[in-house]
Amino acid sequence: MSSAAGPETVQQRLSDLEAHLEQENPILLNTVQSFRTLDRVAYDMCLLPENQSFASQIPWWPLISVLGTFSAGKSTFINDFLGQAIQRTGNQAVDDRFTVIVYSPEPKSHALPGVSLDSDPRFPFYQMSNEIERVAGGEGKRIDAYLQLKTCRSERLRGKIIIDSPGFDADAQRTAILSITDHMIDLSDLVLVLFDARHPEPGAMRDTLQHLVVETMNRSDSSKFLFILNQLDTAASEDNPEDVVAAWLRALGEVGMTTGRFYTVFSRGAPRIENDARRERFENKRDSDLNEIYERVDRVEVERAYRIVAALKKTATAFNDETVPLLTTAVRRWRARTLIADTVIILSLALTFLFWSITAGHWEGLTYRPGWLEWIENHGIEYGLQGAELIVILFLIAAHFGVRKLAAITVRPWLRKQAAAEKLPGNVLAAFDHNTRRWSTVLAGKPSGWNAWAEGRVAKVLHDCEAYVQSLNERFTNPKGLRD
Repeated sequence: MSSAAGPETVQQRLSDLEAHLEQENPILLNTVQSFRTLDRVAYDMCLLPENQSFASQIPWWPLISVLGTFSAGKSTFINDFLGQAIQRTGNQAVDDRFTVIVYSPEPKSHALPGVSLDSDPRFPFYQMSNEIERVAGGEGKRIDAYLQLKTCRSERLRGKIIIDSPGFDADAQRTAILSITDHMIDLSDLVLVLFDARHPEPGAMRDTLQHLVVETMNRSDSSKFLFILNQLDTAASEDNPEDVVAAWLRALGEVGMTTGRFYTVFSRGAPRIENDARRERFENKRDSDLNEIYERVDRVEVERAYRIVAALKKTATAFNDETVPLLTTAVRRWRARTLIADTVIILSLALTFLFWSITAGHWEGLTYRPGWLEWIENHGIEYGLQGAELIVILFLIAAHFGVRKLAAITVRPWLRKQAAAEKLPGNVLAAFDHNTRRWSTVLAGKPSGWNAWAEGRVAKVLHDCEAYVQSLNERFTNPKGLRD
């Protein structure tokens, strides 16, 4: 959500989302309400400004990502699926940006700059410029060089978002591109990974295989990845599609992947295969695999529902198990350092007073008396004991506020480093500043706003996540075999 958006705008957007989900998916309607519950706890703890919502940090539309190397036929695959030439095609790198393709009722397609995605929380890549800046300093302001938004009137796209990625073999801007790719993969409900059947040599694409294949094997959501061997019609002249597939399986085996399968496809607009029998065999295999891929695309809404519930559970779990404990530790460190400093100051004053008492007795009866001792003797009579106490109290108060501020400054670098290591829900630094503000108590054992009510709210959200999964299972499965 943009910084200019007020709390009313955020709540209105959530209300609009609820109105949409009320008819489309009542289970997801409940998840919005659970996100609201988390928001209220975070607002009270100052972990989230009231112009933001955890619900806005995930895309609610079904997302399909298309990844692959240069010349793997990603754009042609997308054009064939949509039935329109929405993406440029060619053997060279024709588009080096991530393209988010969304439905529009207008017949003419429009291409919008990356800022349209960076500033709109309804789409993926919201505030992606901050992440780009983090991994590649100075690149965040060049968001238009990394992202673009395109519209398309295709019924297959209605209710879905497709993301086309630039080729993976690029060295320029590689760090930022890989960071965006990882972000895109995490958000997506279905990931189509395309390879070029014309180039089965694993050596030239080892880095690509490492990032697209090896790093997906241990993911809990690895089932959302489909590996597609594209442009297989190029093998028709030698009639050896099995050899091509075997070469790719060997390449995958070399990087550690020993399970899984390839879908083998090519464009329906590709040049005609001359041999009739061979053409029929290739086209039958292509059509069979394409039908399976398209069926998975059509079912992406189901996977979207589970993904959102999983995101809710992940947010609530990380909030409860990581954000709050980290904030609690930081506040306790600040508290301990402040109290230790206060103790040192009080002991120093006590020792100073003891030294003064001994020194005053030593000077008693002497002709020469230090000026500071004469001042205390003279003004002590004038102001009385209460005046001296007031001076000490004012000094202690000023010293206390000074050391508590200094203690907060010393804790902050550690907290910033810990918060940067993990992408935790909520702004821990802002909450820490709230807990260490001038008039906050230094004796509290827990962060401000974290109490039994808040713990109960988060626990209820986590419990409700289990109920949401069960409801989804009942909606999309029928293990008892009961008829409607």
